[in-house]
Amino acid sequence: MRLPLCLLVIATALPTAAQTASERPNIVWIFSEDQSDHYGPFQASLAKTPNIDRMALEGAKFTRAFVTAPVCSPSRSALITGMYQTTIGAHNHRSGRGELKIRLPGDVEPVPAVMRRAGYYVTNGRYGDDGKLSKGKTDYNFEFAADLYDGADWAGRAGGQPFFAQVQLRGGKRRNQRTLEPLKAVQTNGVDPKKVKLPPYYPDHPQIRKDWAQYLESIEHVDWEVGEILERLEREGVADNTVVFFLTDHGVSHARGKQFLSEEGTRVPLVVRAPDRIEPGLVREDLVAHIDVAASSLAFAGLDVPGWMEGRPLFGPHAEPREYVVSARDRCDETVDRIRSVRTERFRYIRNFVPERPHLQPNRYKDGKAVIQALHKLRADGALEPEIEAMFYGERPEEELYDLREDPWEMRNLAGDASHAATLAELRSILKEWIAQTGDHGQEFEDAARYGSDMDVYLRGQKGEQGEILRRNIADTEAWREARAKAVR
Repeated sequence: MRLPLCLLVIATALPTAAQTASERPNIVWIFSEDQSDHYGPFQASLAKTPNIDRMALEGAKFTRAFVTAPVCSPSRSALITGMYQTTIGAHNHRSGRGELKIRLPGDVEPVPAVMRRAGYYVTNGRYGDDGKLSKGKTDYNFEFAADLYDGADWAGRAGGQPFFAQVQLRGGKRRNQRTLEPLKAVQTNGVDPKKVKLPPYYPDHPQIRKDWAQYLESIEHVDWEVGEILERLEREGVADNTVVFFLTDHGVSHARGKQFLSEEGTRVPLVVRAPDRIEPGLVREDLVAHIDVAASSLAFAGLDVPGWMEGRPLFGPHAEPREYVVSARDRCDETVDRIRSVRTERFRYIRNFVPERPHLQPNRYKDGKAVIQALHKLRADGALEPEIEAMFYGERPEEELYDLREDPWEMRNLAGDASHAATLAELRSILKEWIAQTGDHGQEFEDAARYGSDMDVYLRGQKGEQGEILRRNIADTEAWREARAKAVR
């Protein structure tokens, strides 16, 4: 059932603020890592996802959901506060980890703190191979209270107490880890690399095919885990009073995915199951930012969405459509960059603020990936097509514009096309205004002290060859920063 947003007030029954804690619904976020929207309800895929398919049939699926950051810690910092990571200064990946800390501005606070005051038992658990929940991933770039969560599992709540639970899944990080006997029983015999259809910007290479097949298998693994979680809710008799969100933290960890502002890097699955609260089988095609999950969770709980929150409720009388979604990429580990994008219904605009740095500039984490190593080898052998080599290794254009209706793979940059000059100017203006209105903290690179503070921590965690690679990359980045500063002066 496809509904225009104006009818969603009719199709949605939300609690009222007058409800007591015991009357409020439970809220569950099932949050997977490193996966784009290659799930069954969203794209034709070799991965079989019967449980998430069922969730979509029983609830609502959002076909245009995007993260505001394409890498773990900024994305998670944004989701847990309902704020753009650039607004709260949490935009650099794994920042605030050294001596120099980051604190949330003004009245901004994590959603679990709001939920707890309303009487919720709040948990964050990592789903284990044994089906048990242990302490879950946070990865927030700001300081937060040690007792932000009551535990890892909602089983510890008091009788009749509603719970707000996050269930963390490893997702795409579990490539080639099909080890569970129950999982083998429900899976296919694996995804055949020969049947994989690669995006056209990746060379048809055996290692890249193998890696993509393993990625699709990780989607099947997640679907099995989702099924186990939903079954537990049914078994405990709380499924009918539990709102379940399923989403991922960003796109697949490939050359143009994780860390980058392409469709592959920012477009994620989003399914919401809310029995008797939303009509089943809804298909929502409006633009959604993942921070809207935070605001929607408060709304389902019958709580007022704070005035400072930038996320918007997706259902009910306060639902407000987005004309565009802005995403941002800043420093990832040791690798400094600044990219912004504006995604509308039809177009994606990308602004590269440091175009002299290539797309695949040195990054210890990404360079350790099989798909990146295959690309490096093909380039060294002179076997990359010129168009692909220029995309990944050449100087980037300052601006990129893609017509996603005609070019869903974002291969033809229209920024220099006179027939699209008006669209380019409009999206450029939208980004400029958004940067000013939100107070984008990434307008200036972090200073040497902050960069060094976080790199000290990062270096302590990398030994031997990996430590040497990291030191070289840091030295390269610092030399570039110094040269850039001199050029500006």
